[in-house]
Amino acid sequence: MPIEIERKFLLANEGWRDAVVRSTRLRDGILAFYDGRKVRIRLYDDKATLTIKGPRKGLARHEFEYEIPLPDGLVLLEQHCKGEVVEKTRHHIPALGHEWVVDEYHGLLDGVILAEVELPSEDARLDLPAWVGKEVTGVDKYRKITMVKARRRKLRDAARRAGKHAAKQPDRAR
Repeated sequence: MPIEIERKFLLANEGWRDAVVRSTRLRDGILAFYDGRKVRIRLYDDKATLTIKGPRKGLARHEFEYEIPLPDGLVLLEQHCKGEVVEKTRHHIPALGHEWVVDEYHGLLDGVILAEVELPSEDARLDLPAWVGKEVTGVDKYRKITMVKARRRKLRDAARRAGKHAAKQPDRAR
């Protein structure tokens, strides 16, 4: 049974950029989310995958990923993700015996940059590269779904404030 054991970190500096060996542009959408479980659609490199993730137990969770036809993936992403598609560039970086990825978000989550590493076991030794900062594994604020909701709320609030401000302006077109 496939198990994902992943740890997530903030970045301490830009030193990771010099170590990137390849980068891929991704588009992700959540099709379903319930009680720590999620079903995600992802498009990248002319491929589409459907991923089912179970709830976390410690650092581990079940993860099932299946390639699906690209046209199906496009329909799922564009018509079934409630407009909450996340775009990012995933940078791959080998460092200190592990394959790290740094996700640099665009669009809705522009400016967010997080590092992740998958481990073979929960107790695997992990030395951190100098560019890795504070660990945020399991911190709700850094879960993708939480970040998306927070950004959407911020955009709605800004639009409301802008609308109220525009309504208070005198009409100067004479």
